[in-house]
Amino acid sequence: MQLIVAPHAGFCMGVRRAVEAARKVADEKTPACTYGELIHNPQVVSQLAEAGMEAISRPEEAEGRLVLIRSHGVSPDVLEALRKQGSEILDLTCPFVSRLHTLVAEYSRGGKPVILVGEKNHPEVQGTAGWARGHVYYAASDEDARSLPEMEEALACVQTTFPKEKWEEILRILRERVRNLREECTICSATATRQQEARELAGKADLMIVVGGKKSANTRKLYDLCRELCPQTLLVESADELMHDLKMSDTMTIGVTAGASTPDDSLKEVLTHMTDMEIKTQENTEDTASTDFMAEVDATLVTPRAGQTLMGTVVQITDDEVCVNIHSKSDGLIKRADLAQPDVKLGDEIEVEVVKVNDGEGNVVLSQRNIVNRKAWEALMAKYEAGEYVDGVGKEAVKGGLLAVVDGIRAFIPASQIAPRYVEKIDEFVGKDMKLKIIELDKSKKRVVASRKAVILEEAEARKQEAWDRLEEGVIIHGVVRRLADFGAFVDVGGVDGLVHITDLSYARIHHPSEVVKPGQEIDVKILSLDRERQRIQLGYKQLFPRPWDNASEKYPKDSLVEGKVVRLAPFGAFVELEPGLDGLVHISQLALNKVAKVEDAVEVGQVVRVKVLNVDTEAKRISLSIRQAIEDEMLEANEEEVADVAEEDVPVVSVDTDEAPAAVEEAPAEE
Repeated sequence: MQLIVAPHAGFCMGVRRAVEAARKVADEKTPACTYGELIHNPQVVSQLAEAGMEAISRPEEAEGRLVLIRSHGVSPDVLEALRKQGSEILDLTCPFVSRLHTLVAEYSRGGKPVILVGEKNHPEVQGTAGWARGHVYYAASDEDARSLPEMEEALACVQTTFPKEKWEEILRILRERVRNLREECTICSATATRQQEARELAGKADLMIVVGGKKSANTRKLYDLCRELCPQTLLVESADELMHDLKMSDTMTIGVTAGASTPDDSLKEVLTHMTDMEIKTQENTEDTASTDFMAEVDATLVTPRAGQTLMGTVVQITDDEVCVNIHSKSDGLIKRADLAQPDVKLGDEIEVEVVKVNDGEGNVVLSQRNIVNRKAWEALMAKYEAGEYVDGVGKEAVKGGLLAVVDGIRAFIPASQIAPRYVEKIDEFVGKDMKLKIIELDKSKKRVVASRKAVILEEAEARKQEAWDRLEEGVIIHGVVRRLADFGAFVDVGGVDGLVHITDLSYARIHHPSEVVKPGQEIDVKILSLDRERQRIQLGYKQLFPRPWDNASEKYPKDSLVEGKVVRLAPFGAFVELEPGLDGLVHISQLALNKVAKVEDAVEVGQVVRVKVLNVDTEAKRISLSIRQAIEDEMLEANEEEVADVAEEDVPVVSVDTDEAPAAVEEAPAEE
């Protein structure tokens, strides 16, 4: 009989992190509760409840206790409700689920629809839906996907524990329903690995045993996958559920796997219990089969393996070493240099890693620092797979780049990845805190390659996208002139640049944008058009001011005399600018009192002249002007003033006594 245990059976990184944190809180006797079941495993939930950490379903049930957010995550409304009532929160959401929340929140910021592929009533899917700001659609099957309405655009993402094959099948249908579909495979890498191992094991096993909570979605999926390939598949939550009358033979291959929310103790209990089962085989092989089976189990569970992580109890402390009972045939020894917590005491329960099974004297060599390093690597790998940023500190400038430290792990930043532009002095980044993105990770070679440039560019792109989401055609927005070109001015309108074409800067004819605006100047502009596909914004500046032609007839009524500047000449006349953007034409026949052969003989560009308005046509945008009639009017006015002055001098002045005034006035006409 051969017993095979899947390499990745049991807790995944996110679940283990949540359970360890919850147990630590319970050990510290901190009044606490979990929002919903921390994980989908009845044994763990029961253990936490016995430790005083019940699962609640509504924020008001927290009653001032520390609230542990389940690994499946919750909606932002739940978090806000907990904060409003003053509850302290310990967020134990799986990193892969957190990334799913971020994707949904960022994409749907402008109200865009989201399609969640997964079970609608699963806590992870319900929590994720709460982060969407637009409509949410659900699809757990091909039929669900076909029933969705046709859409112009949408984001398709998936429950982290959903089978990858089903996701790909549904995705093919969604591509036909949504014209612009953004696809994000958010399935946890550990889930995909566990499901692949289960398939391979079920394909060669005569009996498959799947250990885990029956409410757990990922455990049920493991069971379904195994049953497709191995009809004799059992799903059990504990060893008590194993069938005692199960028939086995010495030639059988038994495969064992466990869901991501299955504790190590439950898995070990099931395997240990199998040694006590009555194995019904042929009489001549019965004892041998039973012995072989127990040997398999003993080799799997009892004998420590190098690299294995165990829980042990401190039983002896010396100046150089700590002795730990790991419930094996031999105790384990840890050098003080390999302790992560140097202040251990007798009776402490500590987590250790097996370095050597036998040091030559029968002792098992243990380490805690290896666990710390491994967890740091696991956390780093989770952030790498989730595409999350990490914090690092520059340590040393080396050939080709910069060495940095990220969570205690050394990372290399190539010179080309330090900044978007070429960096001449790399040593300026030594000792500098920086946000990085891991672009290459090889745990076996202890190699980490990171990029600061990627973070800068992605954050700039995010700001740019946020700015685009705020823009609307026809809206007036504040901006800053960044640079000028011969054809216009580029204006920063909150993270993105738009162009004010030279024709939209002023109603007047200008030769260069610098005649109107300067770099660094803050101005208001109007959004004339948006081309989101080509990322182009057309802005207008002159549109914020009244158009000169709108009130030209009121400002320059017919027969009025005004001054203007000659701006250009033509064979048929001269154009005179009355104000920026408003030109009138003085026909060649109206340039002077006498006949003019050439326009240049009468006026020149830049000359200020006095003209008379002959006609204003606002619809045709034409103004007829005359220099000749302006001169004639001025001459006529001067003659009239001269005549008036002469007449005033010829009138006799009569001195009249006050008493005789009426008679004198009456006699005046007769004297004239």
